[in-house]
Amino acid sequence: MQITKPDHRGEYHFSPKEKWMNDPNGMVFFDGEYHLFFQHHPFGDTWGPMHWGHAVTRDLIRWEELPIALEPDEHGTIFSGSAVVDWQNTTGFFPDEPGLVAIFTHHLERPDAPVVQTQSLAYSTDKGRTWIKYAGNPVLERADLPDFRDPKVFRHEPSGQWIMVVACGQIVSLYRSPDLKQWTWTSDFGQGIGSHDGVWECPDLFELHVDGDPTKSRWVMLVSIGDGGSGSEGSRTQYFVGGFDGETFTPDEASQQVRWLDHGRDNYAGVSWSDIPDEDGRRLYLGWMSNWRYANQTPTDGWRGAMTIARELTLETVDGADTLMQRPARELEEARVPVLELADVTLAGLRLALEPLRLGSFELEVRAESGRSFGFVLREGDSCGTPVGFDAEAGELYIDRTQSGECGFHADFAGRHAARTAQPGSEAGAAAMRERGVTAMQSESGVAERQAADSAAAVSETQAGVQPGADSETKPGMQSGVDSETELRIFVDRSSVEVFEGGGRLVMTDLIFPSGQSDRLSVFAGDESTVFRFVRISRIAGSNGEA
Repeated sequence: MQITKPDHRGEYHFSPKEKWMNDPNGMVFFDGEYHLFFQHHPFGDTWGPMHWGHAVTRDLIRWEELPIALEPDEHGTIFSGSAVVDWQNTTGFFPDEPGLVAIFTHHLERPDAPVVQTQSLAYSTDKGRTWIKYAGNPVLERADLPDFRDPKVFRHEPSGQWIMVVACGQIVSLYRSPDLKQWTWTSDFGQGIGSHDGVWECPDLFELHVDGDPTKSRWVMLVSIGDGGSGSEGSRTQYFVGGFDGETFTPDEASQQVRWLDHGRDNYAGVSWSDIPDEDGRRLYLGWMSNWRYANQTPTDGWRGAMTIARELTLETVDGADTLMQRPARELEEARVPVLELADVTLAGLRLALEPLRLGSFELEVRAESGRSFGFVLREGDSCGTPVGFDAEAGELYIDRTQSGECGFHADFAGRHAARTAQPGSEAGAAAMRERGVTAMQSESGVAERQAADSAAAVSETQAGVQPGADSETKPGMQSGVDSETELRIFVDRSSVEVFEGGGRLVMTDLIFPSGQSDRLSVFAGDESTVFRFVRISRIAGSNGEA
């Protein structure tokens, strides 16, 4: 009997038609199109000589992949960078009408010589379809730095300057320029602050209103961190909030502690789109769904690498601190195709409603009573499934992929990933968390015994009709008095899970690789009397898939 390989290509996530993809690059909006350039090896499905691949979309869901935009040359291969619209022709490249400028890293390796990384320009006069490299490349060099890369450039209107933030080892440097060609150093950021588990990469810097108040704004710095070795969680992204005066970024007090953008394992190198129109006003973000710990080994066929869904970033006050929130882009709501919607349904009733469903890619929205432990087993099959849930006693949101499907391609892939939920005002919950010794970011991927026991129990008990965790004590008061319900939005695709808790206060992104027949969805709870206030399941009408 012939065994068919599962198709892990997402229905509504961008992935290359073939070969390798990693970091998103050059994200810019121009003339009705969202451009996504990306690190691409067109001759292999593992990391290799980097090019800029290219795709465009008008709705952030349906993507058209275009020919390769930038190829290696005498200055080196094409590493990460950004793109902007030169509305005022500051470069002199666009005498007739505005065009696109890409600012990227040239990476040069030569025999018996140190690696050289420099910053260069290319420009396009035909909406990004073809590119001309600037004859004066490179425009910025630092001979003292082997890791000098990933420039993010934006226009700073108060100073009338272009600003570049670029990764330099384990800090970032800021530069300014009147024309994108001549750059002046202004400051460094990162010494003695944040996580330094690996090399700093792919920075971003942007301004956001706080709590939607147009009179109050702060600046957000994103910094990705490369895989720091066996003692780390692999590659991840942190963020800082502070002030920016056109030359120097000054972090707020809350940013003295490490603050993670995503508490899963598979959201890296993400940056935001440039030149979103003022009438839209959103800060839109996209990340690479993988982790350098195992990125070259993920079990896809003929292609490798996918992006997260597009996310809207906002700043909101949580426990007195300006906190970065992430919500799925509203375009995903417009693409919903209804499957199931229920209100005030019991655990038993929801179990019955889910039993006949067969879903490979979908969105699940749920609101449950405060203080209740509950969850769902996603992409469930005869021998695999991925429990995702809220543990009220521990105050944790978790994804358990120990039995999610194909996990053996790397020793560090299988694991239970958990994070403390943001519960403003929950003193009882905080006390319980301290008593249990739960930290702000908990990973149990190194505890094989508990992984195996927890995951096997969740999957096998659900298959037998028993709800995982039913014998655990659920303590009241874990949720804030402000939050009368626990709210989750879960996006499931053929090889990914993205979970948004509490309106985007906490986000987890994990890859999974289930078998092709793993399309069931089941529910569990710590108490049979649990009532789900609202449940909605939708398919997402996407370029690759159903609906």
